[in-house]
Amino acid sequence: MPRFRRILHAGGCYFFTVTLLQRHGNDLLTRHIDELREAVRSVRLHHPFRIHGWVVLPDHLHCVIELPSGDADYAKRWFLIKNNFSRQIPHTELRSASRLSRGERGIWQRRYWEHLIRDERDYRAHMDYIHINPVKHGLVDHPSKWPYSTFHRLVTKGIYPADWADTGHASELDYKD
Repeated sequence: MPRFRRILHAGGCYFFTVTLLQRHGNDLLTRHIDELREAVRSVRLHHPFRIHGWVVLPDHLHCVIELPSGDADYAKRWFLIKNNFSRQIPHTELRSASRLSRGERGIWQRRYWEHLIRDERDYRAHMDYIHINPVKHGLVDHPSKWPYSTFHRLVTKGIYPADWADTGHASELDYKD
């Protein structure tokens, strides 16, 4: 069995991709967006983290979050977010024998992709990746048209220009807030 090595950095800023088990044709995350938002809100109350950027697509999500100083336990946060979300939605998914024996739902992939943000350039690249993702997947023709994204909030704060994807000046953005 492979042994996954994760980089744990207290107070670190991380990029994550979290994916549903059944991806193709599955719109579970956008169909149950309120339940996902509640799961994230609930976890943040007891295990705080700062959201820099977030996008929810029908079958996966991407985010850049920052942990509090002295805290590196993002695994607990993802366990709780996935668990809280799963408890809020109906039991309609098929489950494998392995998942049944472990008492697991058949909603999420067990693992997720994590990347420790290393510098400002890396941060910008991942923030841009998050916000262009709905366009990349053909869901909309501009990030401003996707409702499940922090793009709108960041435009309001003046971090992204409203025409960002049209102008190609992502490298000029000031991400500090």
